[in-house]
Amino acid sequence: MAKKGIRIGMDMIHYAIMTDEEQETYDTPKPIPGAITGTVSPTTNMETLYADDQAWETDSVLGDISIELNVADLPDEVQKDILGAEVDANGVLVQKSSDVAPYVALGFRSRKSNGKYRYYWFYKGKFQPNEENFETKADSPNFQTPTITGTFIARKTDKKWRVRADEDSATIKPEVIENWFTAVYDGTPIV
Repeated sequence: MAKKGIRIGMDMIHYAIMTDEEQETYDTPKPIPGAITGTVSPTTNMETLYADDQAWETDSVLGDISIELNVADLPDEVQKDILGAEVDANGVLVQKSSDVAPYVALGFRSRKSNGKYRYYWFYKGKFQPNEENFETKADSPNFQTPTITGTFIARKTDKKWRVRADEDSATIKPEVIENWFTAVYDGTPIV
């Protein structure tokens, strides 16, 4: 039996702007270089019904999903795309209070201890302007890397919020992995 492997890394972050909110379709994915960390925090709302002096029934509903990314840098082009900002004629990133962040899909992969990867796409979310911390240079370098947070939800068209694929799964088609970052995975059979 092949060793499945435990996740030990993260790289290849990509985003794809949702071009049609009704059909929930996407533009071609673009990379965000320099993945450092990522935290995915789904909110689950659970309620329990009590009857006859005992817990009788329980049910849960998935709420929003918070995704926090820490990366080496957020280039102006990426901030323009995911925050709805603009770059002016002089090449300066201009952010306004009236900026509207578009919905995006977010994909990345996580290396496993067996050398294979687990691939992800989160389908529909919006990022908000990132907090920035600054610190004077001291005796040794202290890298100051940006963290950005997005709130993701399930798509309306099919209720999907995430897909994931293990490269070493016996059932995964190699073409799925080969094409993972060329387009947002939508489940269409690959021929």
